[in-house]
Amino acid sequence: MLMPQVPFDDRGLAYGDGVFETVLLRAGAPVLWDYHHARLVKGCQRLNIPLPSMEQLIASWQSPPTAELEILKLVLTRGSGGRGYATPDNSHPRLMSRRTPFVVNADRWHEGVNVRLCQLRLGHQPLLAGIKHLNRLENVLARQEWNDPSIAEGLLGDTDGWLVEATSMNVFWQQAGTLFTPPLSQCGVAGTLRAALLDRGVVQEATIALNAIHEVDRLWVANSVQGVWPVSKLLSETGATLQTWPLLGQDRLQEISHHLLGYSPTSR
Repeated sequence: MLMPQVPFDDRGLAYGDGVFETVLLRAGAPVLWDYHHARLVKGCQRLNIPLPSMEQLIASWQSPPTAELEILKLVLTRGSGGRGYATPDNSHPRLMSRRTPFVVNADRWHEGVNVRLCQLRLGHQPLLAGIKHLNRLENVLARQEWNDPSIAEGLLGDTDGWLVEATSMNVFWQQAGTLFTPPLSQCGVAGTLRAALLDRGVVQEATIALNAIHEVDRLWVANSVQGVWPVSKLLSETGATLQTWPLLGQDRLQEISHHLLGYSPTSR
């Protein structure tokens, strides 16, 4: 673990001035690391924060694993200094990490999940779109909209009404046999599993209105830690059922994604 304590004047604490990554470790090795590193590089470039060396990053997972699956969280802030919002002339970034054992919720792979539409709308800021910066207040507020444990996720649209993402996952849908995911040029987090699927041509970007998502043939939420959850029921902001989808035995999106993550299709 690196730098477990954060000073009061740390800019990440004060302003959300930094980025983070949440990485699945399998037997101590990071999964989809090239994609996590690429997003970290992009985030540092966008915020003008010096990038840690690869040696510093690798050190965060060099201790012996405590479980077959772990979650590595990397937090990089600009460090301390500066006056108000003005950044210091010479930044000294602060890198922190934590590893925790992880048990995947495989029941959601096989049984599907309920999701709901969120009332909150994401604002547009292209400079921050795609990166995993530390200011996630929109997601925090959206997640406060429900406390029903039977609802696994909430879908977020932007101020123009287009579907963007879920509160902590990316969204995928199928229409006429083709798999799609929303573009994230204005807002949202570009997940690493999403990036891998786009690179392989498994999915393609397309826009869809949030209020039309109930019309798709199939719907999923997914990320590089939890894997792919098929959506079995979609609820409105008020809890009314908008659509239900039957669970089908063959799931190409899940099969390819879980192969990339190293998850067994028969795991329980």
